[in-house]
Amino acid sequence: MNESSKLKAAALRYDKTQENAPRLVAKGEGKTAENIIKIAQLHDLPIQKDEDLMELLSNVEIDKEVPDALYKAVAEVFSFIYKTTKKK
Repeated sequence: MNESSKLKAAALRYDKTQENAPRLVAKGEGKTAENIIKIAQLHDLPIQKDEDLMELLSNVEIDKEVPDALYKAVAEVFSFIYKTTKKK
């Protein structure tokens, strides 16, 4: 099994003016995960590696809000993004 086939990725979006909670907008494994990461890099979006959260997000349907049980973990991701983008 090569590294690409083990790779998993997800993309989250949160617009507090339009949404009540963060939303899963993409997820995938292997080549799909590679593409999600490439798109994030092309758009200079922060990327955080969190295998545990990825496993939990893999159970969320695309274009659905993140369940309440994942709010704390997702809030940590958004905190990381805020700190990362604030430094730029």
